[in-house]
Amino acid sequence: LYRPYAHSIRLDGDIILGGLFPVHARGDRGTPCGELKKEKGIHRLEAMMFAIDLINKDPELLPNITLGARILDTCSRDTYALEQSLTFVQALIERDGSDVRCANGDPPIFTKPDKIVGVIGAAASSVSIMVANILRLFKIPQISYASTAPELSDNTRYDFFSRVVPPDSYQAQAMMDIVTAMEWNYVSTLASEGNYGESGVEAFIQISRETGGVCIAQSLKIPREPRPGEFDKIIRRLLETSNARAIIMFANEDDIRRVLDAAKRNNQTGHFLWVGSDSWGSKISPVIGQERVAEGAITILPKRASVDAFDRYFRSRSLSNNRRNVWFAEFWEENFNCKLGMHGKRPGSLKKCTGLEKVGRDSSYEQEGKVQFVMDAVYAMAHALHRMHRELCYGYPGLCPRMANNIDGKELLNHIRAVNFNGSAGTPVVFNENGDAPGRYDIFQYQITNRSTAEYRVIGSWTNKLHLKVEAMRWRMGDPSFPASVCSLPCRTGERKKVVKGVPCCWHCERCEGYHFQASEFTCELCPYEKRPDANRTGCTPIPIIKLEWHSPWAIVPVFIAMLGIIATSFVIVTFVRYNDTPIVRASGREMSYVLLTGIFLCYAITFLMIATPDVGVCSLRRIFLGLGMCFSYAALLTKTNRIHRIFEQGKKSVTAPRFISPASQLVITFSLISVQLLGVFVWFAVDPPHTVVDYGEQRTQDPMAARGVLKCDISDLSLICSLGYSILLMVTCTVYAIKTRGVPETFNEAKPIGFTMYTTCIIWLAFIPIFFGTSQSAERMYIQTTTLTISLSLSASVSLGMLYMPKVYIILFHPEQNVPKRKRSFKAIVTAATMSGKLTQKGGDRPNGEVKTELCESMETNSE
Repeated sequence: LYRPYAHSIRLDGDIILGGLFPVHARGDRGTPCGELKKEKGIHRLEAMMFAIDLINKDPELLPNITLGARILDTCSRDTYALEQSLTFVQALIERDGSDVRCANGDPPIFTKPDKIVGVIGAAASSVSIMVANILRLFKIPQISYASTAPELSDNTRYDFFSRVVPPDSYQAQAMMDIVTAMEWNYVSTLASEGNYGESGVEAFIQISRETGGVCIAQSLKIPREPRPGEFDKIIRRLLETSNARAIIMFANEDDIRRVLDAAKRNNQTGHFLWVGSDSWGSKISPVIGQERVAEGAITILPKRASVDAFDRYFRSRSLSNNRRNVWFAEFWEENFNCKLGMHGKRPGSLKKCTGLEKVGRDSSYEQEGKVQFVMDAVYAMAHALHRMHRELCYGYPGLCPRMANNIDGKELLNHIRAVNFNGSAGTPVVFNENGDAPGRYDIFQYQITNRSTAEYRVIGSWTNKLHLKVEAMRWRMGDPSFPASVCSLPCRTGERKKVVKGVPCCWHCERCEGYHFQASEFTCELCPYEKRPDANRTGCTPIPIIKLEWHSPWAIVPVFIAMLGIIATSFVIVTFVRYNDTPIVRASGREMSYVLLTGIFLCYAITFLMIATPDVGVCSLRRIFLGLGMCFSYAALLTKTNRIHRIFEQGKKSVTAPRFISPASQLVITFSLISVQLLGVFVWFAVDPPHTVVDYGEQRTQDPMAARGVLKCDISDLSLICSLGYSILLMVTCTVYAIKTRGVPETFNEAKPIGFTMYTTCIIWLAFIPIFFGTSQSAERMYIQTTTLTISLSLSASVSLGMLYMPKVYIILFHPEQNVPKRKRSFKAIVTAATMSGKLTQKGGDRPNGEVKTELCESMETNSE
């Protein structure tokens, strides 16, 4: 019997919808079609017819209008589907009958093909893409129930295409949200070659670029025809970036199975963190026998629900009540493993079908996952036609002429895009501007329970944003802690990220060194000069300010020496005041002695000012008294030595006494010399008023923790030398005179003790200068310089005190018998002594020093009697 539509189903109606289903698999070696697909083909096809039946019975939806159908088999092949879909556009192609004549000469009569207003399908994205290209030319809207390729969202190329399933780009977004929620930032991708795998991974990579924060370590592709060892090679490649443990997979179930098997063979169980797309979903086939290596895998699946009404409908189908399905007999044979009569498609000696078999009783039955979406697609088309009918034929029962003659595809498309109703699973069916359905996914994790049974557990969902139940997640062997898939661990505080070029998720951590602190994630900045980094190096804290403390060993020693000196000086002054009129006190020049002792006292006292906490008052006193003590001492000594020198020089020339040798003159000369120092100090006050400064450079060590700011007076090294410079000048001049007067009689006016005092003092100050300036780079500079200065002042004062006054005090206190008036000598005797001294000096040119001294001493003794 010849059947006009052997490869299609035709249901009559007022409005005809097209249908495209993969009833058969792709054929081998050139044959277009292969094995029958029971679930993906027959279940879905029956779902379309069941939906049409329901709509035709529904008095509210398209009343008085019958929907018909023309359902074709795509054989899961895009080229074959394209040939088949030409059936849908035949009615829109004008036929030219001018060249055709019947045998009797009459013009031909063409049977008018069915006019298709819209198409439900297809399943595979590659098929939908091919068919969409031809349907758009004829303005026929198309609603797919299973095509998820992101490129079909392109409204400029596929403007008549809509779908009730979310595109893979949403799935990629959901997977990206999972990766972000797990705090992974370094992942690899794995795709099966072909439209589904490649476009899914491409969408994921595109989202990662746009959002940032996730880097792709490697993007690998599984070939359509993998060579032996291909999967081991893929695992080895993935292990090259072993930090990228998370693997984003858009692969078919066979490839998933073989990848897991390769990971198991390479002893990588537990290393990889799999994130699978809906092709993995909650399927058992990819994980059976390799549960351990798949443990912890997170998979994604569009939310779906079983339509109970369809189950009842499909279970009730039989050969007698389902003759409209031209492939149902083939399904019957396949499903019940029997053959129907002589024409049965299944060869071999199988048992004959009785026709009384029952679906679900005599065979296993589980509703195919996309049935819900097929019904939603048919209902979406029906709701759009209903809206169109209400607009064009309002109040008209059945089709009015405006719809009967020509349904405008563009107008119908606008109504499709505007629908909003609750679908067969109770979820809203809506389309966005690109014709895509909203993304609704369930998120599963493959977990091994305590009883060692493996199962997919729902751990969350995604509806435009992620809802993840973290507490429901389980990792290897029940470990609840989150595994990591990051390129670089976060830097510790005080470290900056030095990003690897081109890979923003990988970086080296560099510590902020020296006086730098971490200003941001990527930069270190220098602290202000008066600050140092805090312990974490996340900010700056003020550098602690120090000063020379009284309890410091650097202060205790000078203070101890100064106190001894002050006690000794006070003792000398008291002794001199008490024995003011005794010959020794009078002979040493009382007025000059008191000036000299005042200077010595000030030299000791300055130690306390140098160690005291600097403030404006202390700094002012330091400036005044620093050089003043030495100035007093050396002005007095200079005046004394100068007087001796002038007396003896004058004595050589004449017997008249030189001018200005009286005590009053001596005081005037001394205070004139001192006034120069004071004048210099006051000029310094005027030019640069005293104030305190904190010197951060002095103890700015390499380790900021050891850095200190030193509170000090604003007396620079140069100012200090200038202040002491005048005193040193007096001292040097005094030394010169001491050398010149070294030949005078020993008992004459302390010339020799003054000489020794000056030589010793010069040595002390010569030692002071290198110590003072040599330690200017030392971290202990403040302590060393202050201590050196104060001890040098105290030592020079002690030398003066010890050499000039201690012998006198000793005689006054312990040998009062020597403290008696000597015979007064005339100036002539002095001159004679000076002259003799000159002669002896000339005579001594040829003799050893000792002899000269002996002669000089003898002659002096003779003279003094």
